[in-house]
Amino acid sequence: MITYEEAMAKLQQDGQEHVLAYYDELDEAGKQHLLKQIEELDFSVLALADPKVRRKTTAARGKITPLTAMELPEIEENKEHFKATGLEAIRAGKVGAVLLAGGMGTRLGSDNPKCMYDIGITHPVYIMQRLIENTLDVVREADGHMIPFFIMTSKKNDAVTREFLKEHDYFGYDPSFVYFFEQEMAPACDYNGRVYMEEKDTIATSPNGNGGWFTSMNRAGLVDTCHELGIEYLNCFAVDNVLQRIADPVFVGAMIEKKCACASKVVRKVSPDEKVGAMCLEDGKPSIIEYYDMTPELKEEKNGKGDPAYNFGVILNYLFSEKDLEKIMNEKLTVHVVEKKIPYLDPFGNHIKPESPNGYKFEQLILDMIHEMDSCLPFEVDRKREFAPIKNRTGVDSVESARELCKGCGISL
Repeated sequence: MITYEEAMAKLQQDGQEHVLAYYDELDEAGKQHLLKQIEELDFSVLALADPKVRRKTTAARGKITPLTAMELPEIEENKEHFKATGLEAIRAGKVGAVLLAGGMGTRLGSDNPKCMYDIGITHPVYIMQRLIENTLDVVREADGHMIPFFIMTSKKNDAVTREFLKEHDYFGYDPSFVYFFEQEMAPACDYNGRVYMEEKDTIATSPNGNGGWFTSMNRAGLVDTCHELGIEYLNCFAVDNVLQRIADPVFVGAMIEKKCACASKVVRKVSPDEKVGAMCLEDGKPSIIEYYDMTPELKEEKNGKGDPAYNFGVILNYLFSEKDLEKIMNEKLTVHVVEKKIPYLDPFGNHIKPESPNGYKFEQLILDMIHEMDSCLPFEVDRKREFAPIKNRTGVDSVESARELCKGCGISL
């Protein structure tokens, strides 16, 4: 633990001395909590609050060209071969699963972690339950060989997520194969780069984005665990898609056979304007172009078959070579600056809950990890069978739409 003097010296480097303004009022536990936060946080990102600094550090997009996906007919033709290769890797203990579960269910009207949300109609069916049951389907295919299951939580939901899984007996998963780690946090600030205080002993922070998952695993000692277990491939996936196949042996086998550094499950877009990022090449390297960056020219471009050239959207289900992840672990990924509503403590000690954005949060994104890889295999899946994201309570990508898709797949709710 750093001392008060060391903490002040660190804060002075980035002009954040006000963080210690209430230090003398705190009890010993509060002092220790605040010093630990100061020690762990990287305040240098706050410089990005200045638009001039952002412009200097944000590289312009490179030349965007199409990246050919492996489409459903080709996958079906080679399915048994890919599946055999994937199952062999799973049985050998070479495949691990990484669930990104640091988020809360706020947009769904819940104060609990998102993974605890119940989508059931006649009986409880939790998001976490669906993900584990999907993984157990693969375990059964692999003759009972368990897949190491890493769960990334956040400071706000770690304890309750662990307790939830314990209370439900891990939904049938062997707990000795479940590993938890916390996502790293980033400070949140006002528009001038001054970090907000949430409490007198607590700096306002937010999770540092889904691009920090592997460095967070490493900090928790779990990359060493991967080495000890002999894991060579990590399937990283989002918490909100209740139909996705996890450690899918066909997907694993296809990436191994194609000798790619990573692979991405993709779905055929319903329209050029669908709000999903599309796989592409950027300056010859795999990349993802977000829907809001798609120019009219890119939307209209066709491939050799006459289909839209950027026709496959990512669903945040990626497979990485563990060795290739280690190669990029120390690379400085792009930091994305996002306007948000940030609750804070005002100079008079009042808690303020803003009704409109009042500052910035800082995130690294997994799409930037893809761009650091030498090669990527876009792997098409049937969206009716594998894409049921839950982002809203009603409407598009909602609890309602996910329920209908689950019913279509014969899942009892």
